[in-house]
Formats: sequence, structure tokens, C-alpha cells
Amino acid sequence: MSNKSLAKAAGVIAVASLLSRVLGFLREALISGFFGKSYVTDAYLAGFAVPDLFYNLLVVGALSSAFIPVLSGYIASKKRKEAWYVASAVMNLVVIVLIFITSLAMIFAPQIIALYIPDAPMKTKVLATGITRILLLQPILLSLSGFSMGILNSLKIFAPSAIGSVVYVLCVVVFGTILKPYMGIKGFAVGVVIGAMGNFLIQIPALRKVGFRYTFTLNFRHPGVKRIAVLAFPIILSFALGQIPVVVYQNLASALPPGSLSSFMYAYRLQQLPIGIFAYSVGLAVFPTLTEAISLNRWQLFRDSFSLALRSIMFITIPISVIMMVLAKPLIGVVFQHGLFTYKDTLATVPSLVFFAFGIVEQSASVVLPRTFYALQDTWTPVLLSGITLVVNIVLMNLLVKPFAQGGLALAISISGIVNMLLLLYFLRRKIGLIDGRRIVTSLSKILLASVLMGGTVWLVYRLTSIFAGVNFLGSLINLVIGSLVGALVFLVLAVILRMPELKFVLQIARRRMAK
Repeated sequence: MSNKSLAKAAGVIAVASLLSRVLGFLREALISGFFGKSYVTDAYLAGFAVPDLFYNLLVVGALSSAFIPVLSGYIASKKRKEAWYVASAVMNLVVIVLIFITSLAMIFAPQIIALYIPDAPMKTKVLATGITRILLLQPILLSLSGFSMGILNSLKIFAPSAIGSVVYVLCVVVFGTILKPYMGIKGFAVGVVIGAMGNFLIQIPALRKVGFRYTFTLNFRHPGVKRIAVLAFPIILSFALGQIPVVVYQNLASALPPGSLSSFMYAYRLQQLPIGIFAYSVGLAVFPTLTEAISLNRWQLFRDSFSLALRSIMFITIPISVIMMVLAKPLIGVVFQHGLFTYKDTLATVPSLVFFAFGIVEQSASVVLPRTFYALQDTWTPVLLSGITLVVNIVLMNLLVKPFAQGGLALAISISGIVNMLLLLYFLRRKIGLIDGRRIVTSLSKILLASVLMGGTVWLVYRLTSIFAGVNFLGSLINLVIGSLVGALVFLVLAVILRMPELKFVLQIARRRMAK
């Protein structure tokens, strides 16, 4: 895939990701406005823990590490019929396992919730249990849409699954709002389930168009199925280890005042905006190219694609992280401060967002780096490194939660993310030799310089505008818009002056988005 093709694919995904994230903010704004920062929102967020665990373990891990690379290999070898057979076998196995474990989880939901939020008030636990039982339908439906996405992505078709993500969030917003007067926050949980179903249904026409043929088979002995299982196992183990920090931060947050978990998660959702729109788009678009380059033994294409993806992600996310740090208060004010979410709640959320913004770069890089190992069909190295990161994360959470409350949890995640990113880069360099390091370091130096100068300018502008703008919604909007526009203009001018090559690639993606 050429730079132009990669930009085209990333642009398609970015358009849908942008729409999805905008709708996601509308969803968060509705929930915060309807229910504030309270035990209700804490329960809603806690209710996602178990369903997300099952989906991440059995679907995300298999998709990212094994399903797409193995399927891409069959397709590159002109063996589509066999690819469809293997895909069907894996899908059937995962769905059957999900039905079994979600049924057990529905029965033992009260006990599971007690493990996640042991120090929360009983009313929080009861509500979280009810929400969990509704949401446990989600991973089964999302597994179908996830594997559909994997099949299409293996063919370098990205639009249907990208549109599916928009349908998913739209259903949450629409049905959650409609059902809220009758079911409270549980209406949004029902919207999640309906959205997961819509995400799958929207991809069915594309699957038919490419000739996918589903077969009901449970052939565990097929070499392709075995290969996916071997590759996926360490990633499933990695995701299992990754759930330990989730349990830890929910345990620690449950001992803080009610609404602390909500503040933490609201900030986390804001942090995910640049990661979801750009880093995820580039990572998803470049992955088939990496796997194809390995299959064809084209190592220079592999290095160039990896380098371009990483440098482009840094080019976008570093300045965004700086702007989010400087403009954290007006950003939270615009998105969340309405209804029952007060200015006091905004102030409580600011530290978490600042510390999360510090980690945007490494979280974004982590979208591409593990996929690079997966393309090499090395799934164990990221797992072993995540074990080191896990220890660092848990130690830092326990050390930082006392001085910084929920903000300390966010800082711990960001610092451990930096450790993970550096370890992945080091071991990738050892594994494949040259990774275009000189060009990556040169680009990073220019981006950091431009971002620091931009951040100082935005801070000065914010100090001036905040004098007359105030802290209400309109004032926050004025501060955010003016500060962001000034920051973007300053950074773009500096990018031209410093001759950053990533600017051309990012503009290609932007043109694709505008063309849509």
C-alpha cells in the first residue's frame, strides 16, 4: 500500500471515527447532564467492566494478533474459499464460548461487581449489577461485528466497519434518550446492545459483496484455526493481564468520594478522542500492509510503512496533548458542564484530563507498535513487555492515588504507557534491525519544539480570553475555540518552517475526509 493509498484508507476510517467520537461526546454529554457525576454514573461505568473484559479477551486479542494476519495470508495466496472456512470456524468457537461465559456472568453478576467496586455504596453495587446483566448481551453481538470487520479489513475494505461504529454510538444516543424516562440510565445500556446489533447488520451487505460464505463448522484441527489459536493465546493472556489494572483502579476509586470514578472515566473518554480519530485510523489502515509486506518479504516497505505511521501519529497527537493540557478546564466545561454536572465537577475532572493528556502520545503509539509485532507473527514479545508495564502501573497507582486522588490513577497509566512504548521500540529494533530511527528521532525533535512553542502561545492567549469570557458554557466555548485555532495555526506555520514531511501525509488524510 503506497503512502497515498494508506492516506486514503486512514482518511476513510478517520471520517467515521470523527463522527463516532462526536456522537460519543454527545452520549457522554447527555449522560453527564441527565445524571451528573454521581453514584448512578459510577454504577453505569462499572457495569461495562465484565462485558468489555469478555469482548477484549476473546475478540479483540484474536482479531489484532491472529485473525487478520492469518486471513490475509490465505487471501494473498488466492485461497479465499479456505479463508472463509477458517473464519467461520473461529467465529463459531468464539460465539459459543461467549454465550457460555456470559450466561454464568449473569448469574454471578452481584459477586463479580463486588470484586470490582468493593468499597462502593450498596446502591451503586445493585445498580451496577442490573446494568451488567443488560450489557452482557453486547460482547456476543460485538464479536459478530468484530469478525466481520476482520474479514473486510483483510481485504483492505474499511468503510463498512467504520460506518458500523457510527451506527453503534448513534443507537446508544437515540435509544438511551428515548428510554431514559422509563428506565433511567439502564436505557443507555439497552441502547448499547441495540447499537452492537446494528454494527453487525450494517456490514452484512459488504460481506456478501466480497463473496464471504459462512459455514457452521467447529473444525479445531484445521491448520489455519490452529495457527490463529497459537498466535491469539499470548494476546488473550496479555488482555487478561491488562484487566488487572482495571480492577485495581476501580477498587481504589470506589474508596474515593462518589463520582470519582466518573471523573476519571470522563477524562479518559476525552483522552481517547485523538487516539480514536487518528491513531486508530492509521494503525488499522497500516496493519494489512505490514502483514502483506512480511508475506512478500518486502522489508523496506515494512520499515517505511511503520515509520510513516509512527511519525504521523506523533505529528498529530503531541500538539493535541499539549492543547488539551492547557485548555483542560474549558474543554471539560464545553463537553460536560450542563444539567447536573457543575463547575465544581469540572474542577474535579481537570487533574485527570491533564495527566491523561500527558499519555496521549504513548497510548497512540501503542496502537501501531503491538500490531507491528503481530504482523511479524510475534505475539509473545508484547505480552512479556506488558507484564513489566503492569507491575509499574499497579505500583504507581497505589503510590499516586493518595496525593492526587483519581488524577493519580490517570498519571500512573500515562507513565506506565511511556515505559511500555520505549520497551516496544527497543525490542522491535532488536528484532528487525533498522526501524528508520534517525528519521523518527529527527521528526520527534521538530514536533516537540513546535509543540512547546505552540503551547506557550496558547497559554498566553487563554490567559487573555479567560479574563472576560467567564466559566459558563459560552465562556468555555470561546476559550476553547480561540485557543485551539491559535494553537493549530501556530503549529502548522512551524511545521512548514521546520519542513516536517509528515505534514504532507496528514494533509492527504484531511483531503480524503473533506472529499467525503
